[in-house]
Amino acid sequence: MRSLHLLRHAKSDWSDPSLRDFDRPLNKRGRKAAPRIAAEMRELGLKPELVLCSSAVRTRQTWDLVAPLLYDAENPGPQEVRFSRSLYLASPAKLLEIAQRAESCFASLLLIGHNPGMEHLADQLAGPESDPLLLQTLREKFPTAALACFEIDIAEWSQLALGQAKLVRFLTPRSLD
Repeated sequence: MRSLHLLRHAKSDWSDPSLRDFDRPLNKRGRKAAPRIAAEMRELGLKPELVLCSSAVRTRQTWDLVAPLLYDAENPGPQEVRFSRSLYLASPAKLLEIAQRAESCFASLLLIGHNPGMEHLADQLAGPESDPLLLQTLREKFPTAALACFEIDIAEWSQLALGQAKLVRFLTPRSLD
């Protein structure tokens, strides 16, 4: 059994119109939401072994806020963290391809990226064993700092396919209030 976690970056700052989209940082709300999701991930025992993160400023900052709360001396960090421009505004098909290329030695994978790709991939991955209420909530809105968690009964990431994952959790900052 493998686990795949899709995390949309936390809320970004639009106050400086001179910044390229890629360079937008998190705003105050985003800097508050990312640690809340991380704390819940830790509480649930979600500790991805491989983290693949968009290299955009807001996704890197999201990871920088998540990592220290998710991992510590007693709970060692992921085996590997990779930042990639190819995750920036990636389509669902591209995100799926990136996940399928993960090495089979990693049983759990966290992708940190952007909408609409993250939302659409989450919806497309969800198979018939998914929790219907969670799936309905995910389809209504995949807000910033939302986390979709899947279990997949596959031997290797290359076998990951649409409609075959079980959505087991969908966390949003608002759901943690």
